[in-house]
Parts: sequence; structure tokens; C-alpha cells
Amino acid sequence: MSESESTTEDADADAAGDTEDQSEGEESAVEGAKLFGEYEVAEIEYTDPSTQRYITVTPIAHTMGRHASKQFEKSEISVVERLINRLMQTEENTGKKQQATSIVRDAFEVVAEQTDENPVQTLVTAVENAAPREETVRLKYGGISVPKAVDVAPQRRVDEALKFIAQGTHNGSYKSPTDASEALAHQLIGAADYDVESYAITQKEERERVAAAAR
Repeated sequence: MSESESTTEDADADAAGDTEDQSEGEESAVEGAKLFGEYEVAEIEYTDPSTQRYITVTPIAHTMGRHASKQFEKSEISVVERLINRLMQTEENTGKKQQATSIVRDAFEVVAEQTDENPVQTLVTAVENAAPREETVRLKYGGISVPKAVDVAPQRRVDEALKFIAQGTHNGSYKSPTDASEALAHQLIGAADYDVESYAITQKEERERVAAAAR
């Protein structure tokens, strides 16, 4: 082997080592990062194994739509960002990502102040509690539409729970002196405590009640 070839191999090995060190450093930085610079996301507890793989928690609240064009990749996005996206699905907040992010950040501060708990854990528990297990579909038999109870897929359960929480926030703050952040905090705390008077839990119970009647 010539001296030039040996030098090239050494340089390649050094470059590969630098790349590995850099990737390890980036991974450790992400692992130690906090959501909004305040809230830990490393030790979140799950009580529902069916939805656990679809409730992703990361310290990143805005991925710039990198998963938008990939089918079912929304489950890889942080549940916090999915909540932010749900809050934008109203006439007033369409496209206002920064405003919706501020609402969630302020709501987390209210949750942390009122419960002395990690608001990310509160959100995960609220989603698990508000996720409906059954719903109805319409089947046609000879021109007659008949409701039929069906189990809800885990990914749809998470989607529906986030929708209920966002709708409850909108209903509690629209044309009301209550701020959207306070309304969201109220929904999260109520759903996490399984308060039957909260909008998300009420919608879940109603969905399951109708499904039980259609069995």
C-alpha cells in the first residue's frame, strides 16, 4: 500500500469518527432537551397500552410540516404539536401556528401552577381518558340504514380525543371572557381527572353510550 493511500484511509476513518461523535452528541442533546425549555418529556407514564405507540412525546413543538405528505406519519409527531394543529382548525386560528403554540404554552403554565404536575403528563393522561373505545357506523340493508357498533382503532382514538379537547377549548373561549389558554387548561385538567362534566369526557361517554345501544 502506498503512503498516499494510507493517508486517505486514515482521513476517512477520522471523518467517520467525527460524524459518529457528532451524531452521538446530537442524540444526547435531544434526550436532555425540554419542551418549551421547561418541561421534561423523558419519563412520561402511560396507562393505556393500546394508544401508547400513537402518543409520541418529544421536546419539539414545531416540526415545520416534515411529516405532512406521509400517510400515517402524524403518529410520529409529538402529541403536543398535534394538539397545536387541532387548535388551528377553526375559522379564527387557521394557519396561525405561533398563536396556537402560545395558547398551549400558556395553558401548560396554568396546568403546572394549579396541579403541581408536569403538564405534558397531564396532556397524555387527558388524551388516554378522552379516547372513545366504541362508536357507530351506518350499514345499509336493502335501502334501510342501520347503526352498528364497532371498535375504534387506536390511532383514531387519539385523533378523536385531541378533537374533543380542541372543541371544548373553542366552546369555552369563543365569545367569552375566558382566555383560550385558560379554557384549554380547564379541559386538560378535567379530562386528566376524568371529570364527567368536562367536554371531552362528555363527548366520549356519549359516543360510547350510542355505540352500546347499537350493539
